[in-house]
Amino acid sequence: MTVNKRTIGADKEQLAAEYLIDNGYTVLERNFRSRTGEIDIIASKDNYLVFIEVKYRSSNRYGAAIEAVNYKKQQTIRKVASYYLATRYKSCDIPCRFDVLGIDGGAITHIKNAF
Repeated sequence: MTVNKRTIGADKEQLAAEYLIDNGYTVLERNFRSRTGEIDIIASKDNYLVFIEVKYRSSNRYGAAIEAVNYKKQQTIRKVASYYLATRYKSCDIPCRFDVLGIDGGAITHIKNAF
């Protein structure tokens, strides 16, 4: 049986969204895309707009899931977040933060204000 990575990714993003909702977040958007990239989940909590990158690893063979969010990926997320703020809110003065949610096997690691 072949493994469809998109299906697995969608399943893990759904798991992440459920985790966030269970922890008091309101999910506003999923898979927001611009020309420069994509943000997996945009949510709100405690008057913050939270841009969340979700990473999944079935094993730690190549490191933990959260380690995959390198500097280049962070820069891409920042650019997409700026675009989102400019188009949705017409301002970049909205309190926001960037979280990383790593799923390693079945364990979830949530790093708030990761970068």
